[in-house]
Amino acid sequence: QVQLVESGGGLVQAGGSLKLSCAASGRTFSTYSMGWFRQAPGKEREFVATISWSGGRTYYPDSVKGRFTISRDNAKNTVYLQMNSLKPEDTAVYLCAAANPGPSSWVGRYWYEYDYWGQGTQVTVSS
Repeated sequence: QVQLVESGGGLVQAGGSLKLSCAASGRTFSTYSMGWFRQAPGKEREFVATISWSGGRTYYPDSVKGRFTISRDNAKNTVYLQMNSLKPEDTAVYLCAAANPGPSSWVGRYWYEYDYWGQGTQVTVSS
């Protein structure tokens, strides 16, 4: 079992930056691939970023590529999402997710590939 707690959300002006954190419980965090998703009111849950448990592979959709960076610190049981050049359309609840252990290079782009979810943190970008 893994419990996930996100933090770092808030209100920021367009063009600004935020860094989200996701703290995980459990001694086997380093074997879980991690992902970030977001969900805006009335919209589908959207994939934002993923990182393999080894940290050696990441993947982003075109909507955030070049602006967002996912990273992890296995010693601190934490995964991060650095968000730069934020746009109003980035406004959403951001959720952290963990996938049960798999290949060291595995990354998941779909919400149903993840087994554990945090409660989310609100990010609001004003124009």
